[in-house]
Amino acid sequence: MAISTASYAQGRKGLCINEVMVQNDSSVVDDYGLRHGWIELYNSTHAPMEISSVYLTNDSTKPTLYPVPLGDVNTEIPALQHVIFWADGEPNKGTFHISFQIKPGETIYIFDADQQTILDKVTIPTDLKANTTFARKADGKGGMNQDAWEVRDGGEKYITPSSNNIIVDTNTKVESFRILDKSGVVLTIMAMAIVFGALLVLCLCFYAISKIGSAISKTNKMRSQGVEPKTVAKEDAPGHDSGEEIAAIVMALHEHLNAHDQENTILTINKVKKAYSPWSSKIYGLRELPRR
Repeated sequence: MAISTASYAQGRKGLCINEVMVQNDSSVVDDYGLRHGWIELYNSTHAPMEISSVYLTNDSTKPTLYPVPLGDVNTEIPALQHVIFWADGEPNKGTFHISFQIKPGETIYIFDADQQTILDKVTIPTDLKANTTFARKADGKGGMNQDAWEVRDGGEKYITPSSNNIIVDTNTKVESFRILDKSGVVLTIMAMAIVFGALLVLCLCFYAISKIGSAISKTNKMRSQGVEPKTVAKEDAPGHDSGEEIAAIVMALHEHLNAHDQENTILTINKVKKAYSPWSSKIYGLRELPRR
């Protein structure tokens, strides 16, 4: 069954060129420890994207100049992540080594598997210097508009292979709060309010649980006496056993069974008499002094 061009474009929509370096003398090295120009692709979608069978080229008349090979598990780019292709002209070195080199002034294209749909393209500035990159100002933003790109020299504008083009090192909300609350009083009050609020909620939960347990206990007690809870008025309902009643029950158990009721918080210790056995006596393990 033939797949339409629209289906191809929809499947790779979100794949874009994100950063390009033409001459690499001091930047990152490839898996052979060598430096070459490189092209960074970016998956701007929120789902993994398989890019095998797309094409990279620097000549629009040759859209299939470098087909990304099938069968390599690393050609699946995770959501919002990057991958680097080395422009060394040596595709025999592996999947991520393309068959052409790049130069200033050239246009790099990504063609979809139909060999007609251009997924993305970018024209490298003719004055791009060594060890500088041409990168998007924000990852995957701006489409094919050249105004969304800028030259980066590694100074204030970072060169970011396989990383986000915008490196967030501060939290603006935290910084704003720090300026507004220099003494930390508001933060302290907020923290204490959260802690005491949580304690209040716990107290209310424990109180509610105790009330529910008390109601269940009363209901069970009435049923044990053959009284249906619904037929008894609330004020006539029996309450809990008093402390004197509980003490009398415990003493009766003790007198009758010589034991108390089993409770988790009370340790019962019974003295056990053990018959004497010479096998366990230590005196037979001692040496006797020889008689003279």
